Amino acid sequence: MRIVAVALGLGLSLSAGIAAALPPDTSLRPEPRPVPSVTASTQQTSLAVRASVRPVARGVTLPVTQVSLVQTQTETPVSDARFQQWISGFQARARAQGISQATLDRAFRGIDLNARVIERDRNQSEFTRALWDYLDSAVSDHRVRNGRQAMQSQAQVLQRIEQTYRVDAEVVAAIWGLESAYGAVRGDIHIIEAMATLAYDGRRNRFFEEQLIAALRILQAGDITPDQMTGSWAGAMGHTQFMPTSYLQHAVDITGDGRRDIWSDNPADALASTANYLRHFGWTHGQPWGMEVVLPRGFDYSQTGERIKREVSHWTRLGVRLPDGSRIPDHGRSSILLPAGAEGVALIIFDNFHVIERYNPADAYVIAVGHLADRIMGSTTFRATWPRGDRALSRDEREELQRRLTSAGFSTQGIDGVIGPNTIEAVRRYQASIGQTPDGYASLRLLQGLR
Repeated sequence: MRIVAVALGLGLSLSAGIAAALPPDTSLRPEPRPVPSVTASTQQTSLAVRASVRPVARGVTLPVTQVSLVQTQTETPVSDARFQQWISGFQARARAQGISQATLDRAFRGIDLNARVIERDRNQSEFTRALWDYLDSAVSDHRVRNGRQAMQSQAQVLQRIEQTYRVDAEVVAAIWGLESAYGAVRGDIHIIEAMATLAYDGRRNRFFEEQLIAALRILQAGDITPDQMTGSWAGAMGHTQFMPTSYLQHAVDITGDGRRDIWSDNPADALASTANYLRHFGWTHGQPWGMEVVLPRGFDYSQTGERIKREVSHWTRLGVRLPDGSRIPDHGRSSILLPAGAEGVALIIFDNFHVIERYNPADAYVIAVGHLADRIMGSTTFRATWPRGDRALSRDEREELQRRLTSAGFSTQGIDGVIGPNTIEAVRRYQASIGQTPDGYASLRLLQGLR
């Protein structure tokens, strides 16, 4: 149905993913936040660092920022009198929202405009990566092995979390693996300075001022000190990279020390907070996120897509089976998802798929989390192949595709460069009109045909 690549355009969901494998390589981060910097000490952790792998939005392809994972210099703040004036005005707004002057004094001591954060926000070069290339890194053998080690080292706390929140431990571990390489790369940028810089100078001032207020509330509650509140340049914090607002809503103290500490070397609070987040959005314990399936010859591809939900018995009657030929277990209403069209892997997805989407709405991220969790528990890789000869569309090409479809009478309900449900439906209707398999796959060949 879609090739998903990565986008770095600041988003509202939780933060980003890091792969665990040596050697460090180019970031794959499909995220609303950039790659946390890596220090010499974090590079030598037992869970070795690789690349970021977090997709942020759905579509045939999304932009990705190419950033070296290794940062050789610390962020260098620059003085700016107007920024200091902005701080004065902001502090008045913060006090009106219940932030004490004592908290403000502690938080803003030594804070200045961070030029490195501004540079990262403004310079987000685009290239595209297909879903299968993303999954090669997101669910690499290294990451799977490190995930199994992490499951063993945190067995007691993960068992307690699963019992308390009724969220499967391997899914929590998989999110941990994508978000921070199982704690190896949590980010070392001071959150108050970064949020203040972006609230003053960034492209989404209102969003970052909201995050800054939330970060101040965290400090005021005593969960962390300003110096210890670190993360990525765009505000994501801790082992599972919560934004400040998400922290306030979902972070928990499972250790019982009176602090919801997602930053420390002990990942317990961060892992429990992630489980609490998933529980809040309706996680069903024991239900798969999805499963690989094989579609029968003559399958009606107009029945694919997340919008079409049927009972498992419906798919069984149509001849849909697991790769080994057995029947699909009944885990409730489900959809058939074709993330790379009829020539790629076919999935049956359940409600838990959509719960992971609340953590990050990109299909690539959800598939990566689910597949990594399955691999950690001993499952094999997908049996079907991907159309590796294809490449992902650029944003300009995606917008061109939408324009051409709409002009041809197959409206995509807008031109935004995002291959979402409306565009997929338009692609499907166009494919059917020219006698092609209506799988909704927005490929380069399809665009060339429209040209």
